[in-house]
Amino acid sequence: MAKEKKLVESITSMEEDFAQWYTDVVKKAELAGYTSVKGCMVIKPAGYAIWENIQKELDQRFKETGVENVYLPMFIPESLLQKEKDHVEGFAPEVAWVTHGGLEPLQERMCVRPTSETLFCDFYKNDIQSYRDLPKVYNQWCSVVRWEKTTRPFLRSREFLWQEGHTAHATAGEAEARTIQMLNVYADFCEEVLAIPVIKGRKTDKEKFAGAEATYTIESLMHDGKALQSGTSHNFGDGFAKAFGIQYADKDNTLKYVYQTSWGMTTRMIGAIIMVHGDNSGLKLPPRIAPTQVMVIPIRQQQEGVLEKANEVKEALAAGGLRVKLDDSEKSPGWKFSEQEMRGIPVRVELGPKDIEAGNAVIVRRDTREKITAAIADLPEKVAEVLDTIQKDMFERAREHRDTHTYTAATKEEFKQIADEKPGFIKAMWCGCQECEDAIKEEVGVTSRCMPFEQEKISDTCIWCGKPAKHMVYWGKAY
Repeated sequence: MAKEKKLVESITSMEEDFAQWYTDVVKKAELAGYTSVKGCMVIKPAGYAIWENIQKELDQRFKETGVENVYLPMFIPESLLQKEKDHVEGFAPEVAWVTHGGLEPLQERMCVRPTSETLFCDFYKNDIQSYRDLPKVYNQWCSVVRWEKTTRPFLRSREFLWQEGHTAHATAGEAEARTIQMLNVYADFCEEVLAIPVIKGRKTDKEKFAGAEATYTIESLMHDGKALQSGTSHNFGDGFAKAFGIQYADKDNTLKYVYQTSWGMTTRMIGAIIMVHGDNSGLKLPPRIAPTQVMVIPIRQQQEGVLEKANEVKEALAAGGLRVKLDDSEKSPGWKFSEQEMRGIPVRVELGPKDIEAGNAVIVRRDTREKITAAIADLPEKVAEVLDTIQKDMFERAREHRDTHTYTAATKEEFKQIADEKPGFIKAMWCGCQECEDAIKEEVGVTSRCMPFEQEKISDTCIWCGKPAKHMVYWGKAY
């Protein structure tokens, strides 16, 4: 019993210290571990399995829109990085440099990719010659390095995993359409698979990607009321094409510059899953992303026939298309229950001698801890039904939490008071001037998250300076 208590007591309450709760869950659910490489993490099997499912789901969605996967080098020569001025200035503080090859100094230092725009541009410059070569709709799954000062597992690490899409098009309209299309792919994935509701919109010029004409984002709200940028899609226009000389011969035989896009999502989404859905018992995984959806736990497994029946149940659930495991370890049932909850497995099926005798098993939901008695013969259909319900309920709870923690401010005083007292999103009007945006960050401690596509008119004037307002903006503190 002491051991069973210790498993949950070792998690700091999220109400007491949310940051420590997060770290405790990452460690106790064995998602990641620290290494001797400062700022970098080991993604353990439980964490990597979630990333594999994210990859699988996203990759399928990408390919349905015509995306093809490629792989480019991880090193970028300094001269290549310097070709797009805004881009290099934006990334310069985070770049890791390679200066030696073996014992010999390099003639030109190379950075470890913080992102691959410049490499793709160099590639496209030679690969695109004619309008017949367009569009190019490529993506790569890889790691990138950004020398972050403050790190936290999944949310910010010096090396992280992601996908980065890079496309080239004949017209500005095609590029803009692809930019929005990929943002919608991300939004649908977050809501349908991760059960995380998002706000879709455009970043302000201050917050947009270095070198982009426009950056679009999906923003989600964590349990502690902080925002998380969960996926971005950038329209580069023809700026990179002009810097790198990416031209094609059009149908009228004239040379024209291509229009480009870039879009990405990272392992920080594992952090989002933890912070949106987790509780004081640990991780809580939406069924569609959970590597293990069902854990079968035999009760009094030493008694004759119990393990055999538990194995039959496991096989039947697997045959029904569910991702299922059997915990036949020698740990006590209470410990197994705590472990299953800590790891966020959506459903457990309890099965003991009395259940077997009655032809039943007990289905326990991780999200609500509701217990449902079902006939053993009906388990594949019943568990699948319960998993569907959990997926929908988790999304609705997350949406309700976001909506009840989204506030509207019409005056500067109201804006400041909400920011001080109520964690969450604040909707307020903005004049479009960076001076106001900078002052709000400096004095209030919140940043612009996005200008949502669905605009509302809260007032006619800017929340900060009182001049005519141009946009309604979501503001908030963010990771």
